[in-house]
Amino acid sequence: MQIVHLFNVFNLSLYQWLWIVLAAFFIGFSKTGISSFMMPSIPIIASIFGGKESTGIMLPMLILGDIFALYYYNRHAEWNNIRKPLPWTIVGLILGVVVGNYVNDSQFKIFIAISVLICLFILIYTERKGEDFKIPQSYILYALTGMLCGFTSMIGNASGPIFSVYLLAKGFKKNGFMGTTAWFFFIMNASKVPLQIIFWHNIHLKTIFFAVSMIPAIAVGALLGVLFIKKINEKLFHKIILVVTAIGAIKLLI
Repeated sequence: MQIVHLFNVFNLSLYQWLWIVLAAFFIGFSKTGISSFMMPSIPIIASIFGGKESTGIMLPMLILGDIFALYYYNRHAEWNNIRKPLPWTIVGLILGVVVGNYVNDSQFKIFIAISVLICLFILIYTERKGEDFKIPQSYILYALTGMLCGFTSMIGNASGPIFSVYLLAKGFKKNGFMGTTAWFFFIMNASKVPLQIIFWHNIHLKTIFFAVSMIPAIAVGALLGVLFIKKINEKLFHKIILVVTAIGAIKLLI
């Protein structure tokens, strides 16, 4: 009876629920494994709920995934690389709120894809240069990273690849990468909640209930992500992020 009631509340078919469970699994896996694996979740949920509405559906799920990530990696964060882009991230979030009222879903996807592909090109270039390439420690780097992450997160929950490029280009190793990513996204996603409630009106008790119903799928994904990340070496870890990020960015353009 409870399962039937849950179906009635959201007016979804069994087929749609299966896709949503898969998306929730990807969210959990991305938070503790490879962050870019969240990219498939974006078109899945958007196709079921619509563009702006899907961001409200996904946000509570993302925060639950962030909590799992913090449980496993909270001690490994490098706070200097969180604090510096964070104020600019808030600027990007506010810009995303404003633009979100005027830009349609297709334009959202194109902007996100182009941003990710540019960052991906920069990362490939830096890795080819190796130790000869030095990241300039300037406020411009942190400002661009923060604003792009905030904006793309607000309009499409797709800032994971951008932040991955930022950390990899700065030479982060696995544990530092995961811990810094976990804290950054938890803070950013928590900051988005009041913005989406006040300005977009797309987070309600119904969306919270929806996220809670997805905890088992998110938890399974998070557990498998932890097991996966422990088995993989640094070089392969970087390559997988590059490949999955490229696929996700190209997918948004199609």
